[in-house]
Amino acid sequence: MSTPANPIRIFVTHAWSESDEYLRVFEYLEAPGTFYYANTSQPRSRRPTDRESEREELRRQIAPCEALIALGSVYRTAPELLTFQLHFAKSADRPVIAMESFGSTEPIPKAIRDLADEVVPWNERELIDALRRQARHQETTRWDTIEFKLD
Repeated sequence: MSTPANPIRIFVTHAWSESDEYLRVFEYLEAPGTFYYANTSQPRSRRPTDRESEREELRRQIAPCEALIALGSVYRTAPELLTFQLHFAKSADRPVIAMESFGSTEPIPKAIRDLADEVVPWNERELIDALRRQARHQETTRWDTIEFKLD
C-alpha cells in the first residue's frame, strides 16, 4: 500500500521536457488524493551534451523507481531515447506500464507494446491499479457499483 511514508516510486518516460502527456500522468495520479508516489524522472534537468552522459543520467533517474510509465508521445518525438529507457527498465527488472495514446485511436507502437508488462487506457483508476499491481504486487479489491432503476 502506498502511504505518505512509503510512496510508490515511479519514472515517467520523457525526452527532456514536460510534455502534455507527461503532466497529465501526474494530474491523474493526484486526482483521487489518496495515492502516494515519488517521481524519480527529472525531464527539466539539464540535458547532457553527449549520448553516453545522457544515458547515464537516465539510468540514474530510472534505477530507484519501482515502475516505469511509458508514453507513446515520447516514441513519436524520440524513439531511440524511449527504447533505451524501456530496455534499461527491463534490464533493471522494473515493470513497464504503457499508456494508450491520449485522445487518439492510434495503436501503441510495437516497440512499446512488446516491452510493456501492462497496457492501460487514460483512466486514473486503471493507472493507479496498474501501478499497485506492477510495483507492489497488490491486487485491488475495487468493485464497480451500477445503479439502475426498475420500473
